[in-house]
Amino acid sequence: MQSSNPVLTHLDDTARTERQVLGRAPATGAMTVDDVVVRTVALILLTTAVAAVAWFTIETGPALRFAIIGGSIASLALVLVISFKRITNPAIISVYAILQGLLLGVASRGFEELYPGIVIQAVVGTLGVFLGMGLLYRARIIRATPRFTRFVIGALIGVVVLAFANLIVFWVSGRQGLEVYDRTGQVGWVPYVFAVVCIGVGALTFILDFNAVEQGVRYGLPRRYAWYCAFGMLVGLIYLYWQILRLLSYIRR
Repeated sequence: MQSSNPVLTHLDDTARTERQVLGRAPATGAMTVDDVVVRTVALILLTTAVAAVAWFTIETGPALRFAIIGGSIASLALVLVISFKRITNPAIISVYAILQGLLLGVASRGFEELYPGIVIQAVVGTLGVFLGMGLLYRARIIRATPRFTRFVIGALIGVVVLAFANLIVFWVSGRQGLEVYDRTGQVGWVPYVFAVVCIGVGALTFILDFNAVEQGVRYGLPRRYAWYCAFGMLVGLIYLYWQILRLLSYIRR
């Protein structure tokens, strides 16, 4: 039950541990797909509500810089802690949704001021890709085979490493290669291609995540892990939103 999403990667080990402790898969109180859907929707609504508040209340200045820098660092720390500790506490997971909502609200408003209508386009694109991949998975048009899984995981590692290396180069020399961090700077063909590849890889990871959740239900994981799975879905959606927003900003320049 492997997933390219680092949040959901270790569900197989968790399920095995739960069965060893309980002696069998739990007959009652087990996680269902509906549990994951409900909690995913709840986290999305919480993130959206906080983003809306941040959009209208946080003005430019120290508060804006604190929201962006603080929100980014705290969100990354929470992703790592929740993922490696396999935390299922809804309060801690909700803190991540709140922090991301804060970051999304202020950053999205900056893009919207430059390119009116870009945020709703990015939101519609993100939900469209997510629902499309869900339909493809349900129809078994795309299957999470071992070869497919290896390809997606390898591609994800590749784009993350390249993006991180590009960021380091930008910090050191100010040169922007694979990604353009300036919201108004000129964009060559390479950033376009890289953005499309990132979106494609992000979309394919949902196939592996859907499969991980399905296997978790089959293994009979306790219901509390529905929060963990919903958190993984939220992480994937936010990543996809940023990639689509970035590509749209290129197109709108």
